[in-house]
Amino acid sequence: MNCRPYGSKPTLALWMLVAVADLVILASATGPVTVLLIIAALLVVTAGVFAARGVHRPAPAKVTVRRRA
Repeated sequence: MNCRPYGSKPTLALWMLVAVADLVILASATGPVTVLLIIAALLVVTAGVFAARGVHRPAPAKVTVRRRA
């Protein structure tokens, strides 16, 4: 059977276009203030995730082992 592989790039692009159109319809239905509040909340959450990932534990001190003669 010759068929297109599942998840090809044109199919993915089509579904992304559908998702963007759905977001536009949802945004126009809810109103500009609600959309701005949702975007602000997403930005705050994204900044929090990046800040949490940016905090690293201090690296352990490198232990050097010396051989005795």
